[in-house]
Amino acid sequence: MRKIVVFIFLFISMTELIGQEKEEIKQLDSIQVRLARSLDSLLKDTPKELNVIVLKDLLKKLSPKPVKKPHIGWKSFGKFSFFFNQSAFNYDWQGGGTSNIAGNTALNYEFNYKKNSLTWDNKVLADYGLTFLKGENFARKTNDRIELNSRLGQRIGEGFWNYSLFVNFRSQFAKGYSFSKDPDTDETIRTEETHFFSPAFIQIGPGILWKKSDDFNVNIAPVTSRMIFVDDQFTSIPDYEDGDYFGVDEGRSSRFEFGGSISAYVKFQVIKNITMENILNLYSNYIEDPYNVDIDYTLNLNLVVNKYISGSFIFQAIYDDNATSGFQIREVLGLGLNYEF
Repeated sequence: MRKIVVFIFLFISMTELIGQEKEEIKQLDSIQVRLARSLDSLLKDTPKELNVIVLKDLLKKLSPKPVKKPHIGWKSFGKFSFFFNQSAFNYDWQGGGTSNIAGNTALNYEFNYKKNSLTWDNKVLADYGLTFLKGENFARKTNDRIELNSRLGQRIGEGFWNYSLFVNFRSQFAKGYSFSKDPDTDETIRTEETHFFSPAFIQIGPGILWKKSDDFNVNIAPVTSRMIFVDDQFTSIPDYEDGDYFGVDEGRSSRFEFGGSISAYVKFQVIKNITMENILNLYSNYIEDPYNVDIDYTLNLNLVVNKYISGSFIFQAIYDDNATSGFQIREVLGLGLNYEF
């Protein structure tokens, strides 16, 4: 009899629990229905474009951001540019000026290797420009440079510091002249002062590299060897005494220096389509006048109009008392064609 009573009690309790669960489910269903109706009404009252924007934004927040895998192996980039400038003045023009045509070509090619903690960065820079002035039988150079840079780096730990070894080569393509006036005929006279591989500079040295990115790095090489090569025809000219021609002694064709160097590279975007590139090289010769530091600073301001048209402003300042007693200043401004590969 007791068993029957217990069974009836349990059956009644289970029935009440099932009824309560059904009631809760009905309430949840009712809430979901009301919520769905509210959302449907809200979506109908808002523009479709706004709904799409909100949905895309929600999907971006919910979707995990893809992790960019570091590049392994060789990677290359090249850019070729051609700048043209022309000025013309007729006979009656009273403001002064000389009609001229000028052109400048530039090549920037990089080929870099990266694997794990090892990096090998290589860059080739080449510039050449000419201007033709009305009334002269020869052209004048506006730019002339060959430069090769190679730097090997091995990361130290997990930070930005690396062991490094760098090599730098600089020279020019064609002959360079100084210009003067003939006092008798008032004609322009040019005198050859430089040509290919005269001078040529080679620097090599181990050091420490701080590299946050390809656009921001500093290399410190406290032990750097520098060699200067020239044609001995220039060191035999009476006008050049010992050390007056890029520091090379009379009758010699080379000079060896031992010192330290620092090079820094910073590139950033100023505003949309305009980037600024800063390159600084410092060198001190421990053997002779160590406090007289050679300075080579270049600023490149690049404006991208479209894929094939760009503008460029280049400012370069060089201080090397072996070449001249003051700063050498170069400035190039142009709008021209470019091709990337």
